[in-house]
Amino acid sequence: MNIPVIFQFLRDIAAHNNREWFNAHREQYDTARQEFENLLTVLIARISEFDESVRGVEARDCTYRIYRDTRFSQDKTPYKIHMGGYINARGKKSDHCGYYIHLEPGHCMVAGGSYCPPPPLLKALRQAVYDNIDEFRSIVEDPAFSQYFPVVGENFLKTAPKGFPKDFPYIKYLRCKDYTIWGAVPDSLFTPQVDFDRLDDMLRQVKRFADFMNYTIDDFE
Repeated sequence: MNIPVIFQFLRDIAAHNNREWFNAHREQYDTARQEFENLLTVLIARISEFDESVRGVEARDCTYRIYRDTRFSQDKTPYKIHMGGYINARGKKSDHCGYYIHLEPGHCMVAGGSYCPPPPLLKALRQAVYDNIDEFRSIVEDPAFSQYFPVVGENFLKTAPKGFPKDFPYIKYLRCKDYTIWGAVPDSLFTPQVDFDRLDDMLRQVKRFADFMNYTIDDFE
């Protein structure tokens, strides 16, 4: 496994984000992509030790295209400058919570959760948090968890969601428009050598959150 070649490619594509350069260096991209899949293969095996649901997931099914969708963006650069992999027992397009690994020089992260759930599911997730707030808080406010993932959610309502009391003491957990968690990590977690022990610790915390969310999510799928 050669993670530094991934970072080198990502630095290069960030500096030369055009089709001419990419086509001339396609072999470099193919090598970086293969090394990223190698990393995911190892992570899938390690996650399988504490989450059997991902056993048998193929790395190639967890990755995303390098090409950006520029149709609705002012940024017309054609290529992503990161590599991401979503290890999900039900597929990367599922609402089921999984494990996301993001490599980008200076902006690496580990994440999980349910992003942009459809309105009926989002309402059900809020209800699950409301009805089981002690259990939810025992996860997200546990220092073992919050040291990696200090914030739940990425986008938030300004007020309490409809149907829930505004004076609920933990209303911040109901204002989430999505139930995601993410933690920034240094490049040194992956290169020159991958710190798998640290990654295992983070991913085990992701599983705690995912188990709570998937109890509700899986009823919808």
